[in-house]
Amino acid sequence: MNPKRILLIGAAISSLIFFTGCQSSSPKTTAAAAPAPAVTPAAVATPAPVAAATTPIVAPASVPVAIRINAGGPAVTNTDGTVWLADQGFADGETVERPDIQVANAGADEAIYHSEHYSMSAFSQPVPNGKYTVKLRFAETYEGVTDKGQRVFTVNVQGQDFKDLDVFDKAGGALRAYVITVPVEVTNGKLDITFTANIENPEINGIEIIPAQ
Repeated sequence: MNPKRILLIGAAISSLIFFTGCQSSSPKTTAAAAPAPAVTPAAVATPAPVAAATTPIVAPASVPVAIRINAGGPAVTNTDGTVWLADQGFADGETVERPDIQVANAGADEAIYHSEHYSMSAFSQPVPNGKYTVKLRFAETYEGVTDKGQRVFTVNVQGQDFKDLDVFDKAGGALRAYVITVPVEVTNGKLDITFTANIENPEINGIEIIPAQ
């Protein structure tokens, strides 16, 4: 065989081996996997806020309570525990205290007879409408009155007249308690009492306003 031909054949074989080796050693190209589609979380419904239950506020009905006023003096608590408010409610007049006297027929309420409101024309006390028992407490404690007829006045309690009241005469003398009890009905939200002088000045020691049972 021609030596040149042998060389050409050998060169061709070597090229073929080299080409085949290159193909076998080349890294395989793998198609990239498509990324998984992003999953959007399902929207969670937020419940609408529930309005807090509200309880309507109802103003309590006015409940009548007993009111006791120590005319002319400070607040006191009697020996039986009864509480009397300090002097109040009078339209005018003057006050005086006589702490050293002793008043007969007063019982546990004697302390209120140690003061008085005098020379007044009217008294008024706001109260819920309804029926009441009003007690007016008197005693002649002024040393200038020594007999009946020396102090005379008229009291009107919620339209009811007690004319020509002479406490000295009614009580049977000075330093003796005398009580007028009057059932009344209040329809305009207040209890009214008027005093009219005849001889000397009107006077009073205590006022009780007690809801009727």
